[in-house]
Amino acid sequence: MGIASDIVIIVVAALLGGLIAHRLRQPLILGYILAGVAVGPYTGGVTVSEVHTIELLAEIGVGLLLFALGLEFSLKKLKPVRAVALFGTPIQMLLTIGYGFSLGRFLGWDTIPSIWFGALVSLSSTMVILKTLMNQGWMGTLSSRVMIGMLIVQDLAIVPLMIILPQLSNPESGLLLLGLAGLKAALFLVIMVLLGTRLLPWIMAYIAGWNSREIFLIAVTAIGLGIGYATYLSGLSFAFGAFVAGMVLSESDYSHQALSEIIPLRDIFGLLFFTSVGMLFDPMFLIKNWKEVVILVTLVSVGKGLLFAVLVRVFGYGNVIPLAVGLGLFQIGEFSFVLARIGLSVGGISANLYSLVLCTAIITMLLTPLASGLTAPLYSLRRKWSAREPLLTIHLPASGLSDHIVIAGGGRVGRHVASVLHHLDIPHVVLEQDYRAFERIRKAGCTAIYGDASQSAVLEPAYLDRARLLLVTTPAAVIAQAIVQNARRINPGLEIIARSEGMEQMRALRKIGVAEVVQPELEAGLEIIRQVLMRLRIPVGEIMRYTDVIRGELDSETAQEDYDYRAVALLRKAGNLLQLHWFALEGENALNGRTISELAIRTETGTSVVGVIREGVFHPNPEPGFRFSPGDRVAMLGSSEQFDEFVRWTKSRN
Repeated sequence: MGIASDIVIIVVAALLGGLIAHRLRQPLILGYILAGVAVGPYTGGVTVSEVHTIELLAEIGVGLLLFALGLEFSLKKLKPVRAVALFGTPIQMLLTIGYGFSLGRFLGWDTIPSIWFGALVSLSSTMVILKTLMNQGWMGTLSSRVMIGMLIVQDLAIVPLMIILPQLSNPESGLLLLGLAGLKAALFLVIMVLLGTRLLPWIMAYIAGWNSREIFLIAVTAIGLGIGYATYLSGLSFAFGAFVAGMVLSESDYSHQALSEIIPLRDIFGLLFFTSVGMLFDPMFLIKNWKEVVILVTLVSVGKGLLFAVLVRVFGYGNVIPLAVGLGLFQIGEFSFVLARIGLSVGGISANLYSLVLCTAIITMLLTPLASGLTAPLYSLRRKWSAREPLLTIHLPASGLSDHIVIAGGGRVGRHVASVLHHLDIPHVVLEQDYRAFERIRKAGCTAIYGDASQSAVLEPAYLDRARLLLVTTPAAVIAQAIVQNARRINPGLEIIARSEGMEQMRALRKIGVAEVVQPELEAGLEIIRQVLMRLRIPVGEIMRYTDVIRGELDSETAQEDYDYRAVALLRKAGNLLQLHWFALEGENALNGRTISELAIRTETGTSVVGVIREGVFHPNPEPGFRFSPGDRVAMLGSSEQFDEFVRWTKSRN
């Protein structure tokens, strides 16, 4: 079968490698690379025969990776951290390239390979970081936004690196070729901006009008790969053209649809690329050169991590952020493999250096979750050893607070809650470590403290020992649990309400004593269901019973191992059984002209009359002698079943 059998072998091996990586909570690309090692020419057993042909197909994967990157690119993503992302990242890359170059020269490498090595280690892994942040519950924090912003700019930097570095392999005419390549790239960008921004959206609109998903997919693929091939014919990088095509197309109304269509194709060809990366790796190389690999892993991880931490601190980010960024972005990234393959093809790096970089990259990727997981304990240790910094506060009374509400997290949810409490004149204080969010809270006139709510040094000045309630609005699981645990040490009897992003986090929060856990996705889903059922004319009582069943099942599932919470859940469920219903006395109703005692409503139906609105005046808790009149609106308290019985009983008396 030739190439067909090779593709089958690669896909099956990648599936097994991906399953293993997923089970070990590692990024899938590591599984693909290890699958490539397993079916490569250096390991024996089932082996791919047409390695060179697979490498050629993998070039399409590189183009699609860059095309999708261009489609996803948006300056809006960089806005919250634009300074450190747009200016700090280029500085970081230049410093890291210089550091890598120095390491190469120290190890006795020539100038050109040392420059290539510096460029390769300057990139970090977007896939590894995103997976790590999601697994550890750090998504949504300021630390994660800084890391993602810098990673976006790093990913974009692969384009100029792919243009510049290959020219260094020809030192005699490198400057001339570099200038020519830069001129071609600039000319291509101008043409794409002037023509592409007008022509491509029109083409996409015309094709979308056919309502054919298959043709739309083919058109998107043809645009990305076709423009990439055009740049290749003009002497520029194929991947560069694909990236620019994606970036131009991202400004059209069909960018999201184009991205959703191209992602499965990108993932399949990306699988081929990362597997082909592994096929070039010789496991015996690691065994023979393990000392050099260990030295490089140590020097790259420590040096690069320190550069990130110091640079982020210089750009004004304090507290845990420099430590989190340094321990998160020290690895070598997946786009380094793209660059390394180019370096290998143009002679910029040797096969020996390629294997060395590949070993270093894989090991640093594997170390990332472990190193990132040390952020919280190391930061807590640092806080214990260092003197407390004065906290910035706004509108905090000099006499302190008492019987107030503490809101841990001043994002959209926390800020909205604080705004409502502020208008109701209910004492509260917001704890927020994002200075931009802190400034928005200040402008809203709410009481706030600038600091990390997961630290006792910030919770104590919020007078948590005298607080009535603690609200934890952060979606990050690790931070939420740290806040709750520290709060319990300060005020063991404090009632806590927290936000949860999933069942596992809900269970973890319940186990450490959170009284109420809110899942935004669940509540949104229940509200959508409620709106749908109301428009289908389902009785309100039936709708409430259905939503109560869902919440009841959730309560029973999360409370099986927690007796205290089970009691609270049962009390809440019992409270939900009592509902307020309104009944209008219209027309010839049998209740008109009769008193409450005469009708014996509670005895007959189980419901209680708790109020009556008559001619715009509300009569609460009417006496047994209260006589009903036509037009009265009666408030009945009881379960849905009792109210249904009341309605049937009323009709039977008419």
